[in-house]
Amino acid sequence: MNLTESPSPVGLDSSRFTESPSPISKDSSRFTNTNSAQEQHTPAANVVPANEYYSSTNYVSRHRTLGNSRKSTRTQTLNDPMTHSDAATKYRRPRRGSHDDKATKPRRFLIDVEETQKLILEQEDTDGDFQITVNDVGPKVITLGTADSAGFNKYDIRGTYMLSNLLQELSLAQDYGRKYVVLDEARLNENPVDRLSRMIRHHFWDGLTRRIDAEGLELIANDPKNRSKNTAPRIYIPFGEDEVLEYYKNVSVQKPHLKLDVKQLPEVITPKYVQSINEKPGILALAMTKFMNDEGQETLKGVPFVVPGGRFNEMYGWDSYFESLGLLVDGRLELAKGMVDNFVYEIKHYGKILNANRSYYLSRTQPPFLTDMILKVYDRLPYSLEIENKQWLAIALTAAIKEYFTVWMSQHRYDPESGLSRFYSEGIGMPPETEATHFDHVIKPYADRKGVSVEEYSQLYNEGLVDEPGLDTYFKHDRAVRESGHDTTYRLDNCAADIATVDLNSLLYKYEVDIAETIQSIFGDSFETPFFVSYDTSSSTNHPKTIVHTSAEWFERARVRQERINNLCWNEERGMYFDYDTRRKAQGTYESVTTFYTMWAGLADRDKAEKMMANALPLFEVTGGLVSGTESSRGLITLTRPNRQWDFPFGWAPHQIMAWIAFEKYGFMEEAKRTCYRWLYTITKSFVDFNGVVPEKFDVVNMTHRVQVEYGNVGVDFKFIPREGFGWMNSSYQVGLGYMDRGLRRALGAVMDPCKVFKGRALAVEKSDNESIATQPPDVTTRLVRPNSLRRV
Repeated sequence: MNLTESPSPVGLDSSRFTESPSPISKDSSRFTNTNSAQEQHTPAANVVPANEYYSSTNYVSRHRTLGNSRKSTRTQTLNDPMTHSDAATKYRRPRRGSHDDKATKPRRFLIDVEETQKLILEQEDTDGDFQITVNDVGPKVITLGTADSAGFNKYDIRGTYMLSNLLQELSLAQDYGRKYVVLDEARLNENPVDRLSRMIRHHFWDGLTRRIDAEGLELIANDPKNRSKNTAPRIYIPFGEDEVLEYYKNVSVQKPHLKLDVKQLPEVITPKYVQSINEKPGILALAMTKFMNDEGQETLKGVPFVVPGGRFNEMYGWDSYFESLGLLVDGRLELAKGMVDNFVYEIKHYGKILNANRSYYLSRTQPPFLTDMILKVYDRLPYSLEIENKQWLAIALTAAIKEYFTVWMSQHRYDPESGLSRFYSEGIGMPPETEATHFDHVIKPYADRKGVSVEEYSQLYNEGLVDEPGLDTYFKHDRAVRESGHDTTYRLDNCAADIATVDLNSLLYKYEVDIAETIQSIFGDSFETPFFVSYDTSSSTNHPKTIVHTSAEWFERARVRQERINNLCWNEERGMYFDYDTRRKAQGTYESVTTFYTMWAGLADRDKAEKMMANALPLFEVTGGLVSGTESSRGLITLTRPNRQWDFPFGWAPHQIMAWIAFEKYGFMEEAKRTCYRWLYTITKSFVDFNGVVPEKFDVVNMTHRVQVEYGNVGVDFKFIPREGFGWMNSSYQVGLGYMDRGLRRALGAVMDPCKVFKGRALAVEKSDNESIATQPPDVTTRLVRPNSLRRV
């Protein structure tokens, strides 16, 4: 069932928003409980995190649990009705419900957790997926007894949204060992925007946080992508990290049940070496800090990081940047800072920011966002530690400069003729992290010609026993498209290593400007680093040990790249940027939403920005947000030419976030708010209708997360309650709420269709005389565009 086909959830009647001339609902008190005594004296039940709400010591109710109890309630908690000595029966009913609280008082229900969960699943979960969704065809109503009548008075819980929230709350109660709970109705009919944002802030980030050390290895050592015969958990330690090596050897002795295999990498890591350990894959060590343990001994612990989704246990490249944006909005500064530290560690010891910290990714990076990530963290560090902060910044900036020269300005990623950079991952053989049959359709013609099986030919090819230039070229481009993060798309199909994409070069322009501004404003226009070899200096053998950087040289690099992007990638007739094919020496034709990266990076001038808003935005703005590319660019889909997940009709969180910030930078706030609302509506509608799901991606044209495409959709398979959401999707929600004014946020809480919110507005950018919620000035704007006031001097 599509998101657009499902009815509004019970308690979320969007008609009040469309019938009233004002976008502000007069009945919003059902979500906020502004008149309740509970809100006046204790934290509102719907905003208390689960670890406090279901704790027997931390959250004490000011309401009596049972109607006739005259005993002291000082030790009686909100969710412990059975602390009474005479509560041996399931529910005690000492008097009739005439003493129930009046209707103005928030309802609270007395619930047997296990029995109620069993009833919901038997009655409502008709498709047996342990979720309550709009696809279930049960009666969609369950009767609960109120706490103040000791369960005597009954009240119906109706509709998909409230029932799925009930199922989720019961699961949380079980997590904390509760057999009986008193549950506030406010947690069942909570405004979905508030509920999702709260779950991200208090639960999802914690569910996605990992750490590589003695404790963290219990969770992350095993690799679900390991298809080798040797499945023992393994960790690789960088060359020269002797203290870290000794630490993990001790862990392997102290925790023999892990069967941990500890290996040290060579000083020089070549593609041949990376291939040689494909049959012995392992996780790569990340940064560690020293601390005193409970015995007073100094030891090491891992620097935490956030993974993309629940099935991942490694730190990914560009996922981490977008996750950090949400972490900063939610005040998780230290976690975001730690992720920068882990990137710095990767650059120092592995030579690049890795696709992810697994051994088979040692030769592959991902789109570069490090300088922006560094500065966003630095801007929020406490002023009282300015000296320490500047030292931290210097270390991080040095790593970014090293990455710029040794990765993006070196062979084969740098194309000297165009002066632009490309994705290019050195490697030998087939990518080992894919499913066993992923490349069968590619290998089969070659295997048939040789008269062997696909499996046999794959082994011969990986061992270098057959010479096939056609396959070499295919996998060169396959590795490059994986490095681009856009795996996969017809935009880069069989050509990725030749394409100077507009998004990559916009990101590198941003590097150049960020480095220039930081050197100029913070380091007195003089910044010394070791000398890093790049394409331009690789032929020389006489290099200085260090070099002093000035802002002028970095501004000049930015100017040159901007000029080349404008000359080779800008299409005046189409009013947007396109990729450049360095092999064919021609501009591409694929219409990609990444054209807006140029505005995010600030390299497009005002004239080009206005043309993109007039010509490009209507191509990509659809009901659910911004689509990755146009249908015409994707081409015809057939049984032999299936959908690719980074093409039409799919939308992804990184593209949305980049576009909002891009539009805001150039003053297109109405467009930023409108496209942001569309995306947040898509997330909220799915969250309401499908048991709180927060998936990896959406079909933003057909408005569904149930996609038929390669790799499926991460984050949709869970029982009872989502535990993590998906990293950059979580961030897009928290960041996006910063663009919502009061009217838009209230409409979003009512799951109001964008077509009604922006009534009278087509998907293009022309303005209408009709009033809409979007015409109100924003109360809150994003905190992710760096104002001058934040740039320290």
